[in-house]
Amino acid sequence: MNKRGHVLNAALLAIGFGYVLNPDGGVETFRTIAEVSVPVILGALFPDVDTAFGKHRKTLHNLPVLAVVGAYPFFFANLQWVWLGVVTHYVLDVLGTTRGIALFYPLWDREFDVPFGVPVDSKWSGVLTVVITAVELAVIAGLVYYAPPAVQQVTEGLGLGAQTLGF
Repeated sequence: MNKRGHVLNAALLAIGFGYVLNPDGGVETFRTIAEVSVPVILGALFPDVDTAFGKHRKTLHNLPVLAVVGAYPFFFANLQWVWLGVVTHYVLDVLGTTRGIALFYPLWDREFDVPFGVPVDSKWSGVLTVVITAVELAVIAGLVYYAPPAVQQVTEGLGLGAQTLGF
């Protein structure tokens, strides 16, 4: 996915995530959107920093990097949704493009993708970005509201639960 697609995904995800966590549509919903938007957008753009060094779609597009970023909210109280932006970046690069990412780099260089992605410069990349974002939001809503209690405890630990925000 291109940078425009990642920014679009992150912005739509932040708005949708704000509504998932606080669906009343009032001032608190917009406060939640403001609270989650910066870390989600930063996380969504972070993996492409590897275009300036290393190997693109390898150096910062892998599970070890995701593990480090995913552990971040367990040790620090700020930017707890950066990991969510990183995950959505990976999802867009795997599902939305024809190239994929090297999930197990540096142990294995193979890039993983799916057969229905489109080239980065395709006229369909924007549409595919919106569709993938809608699916991501549906999964997040399912985890927040419909997951079994054990899964909800994990998602709250990652900052996905509405209770984590004090609502």
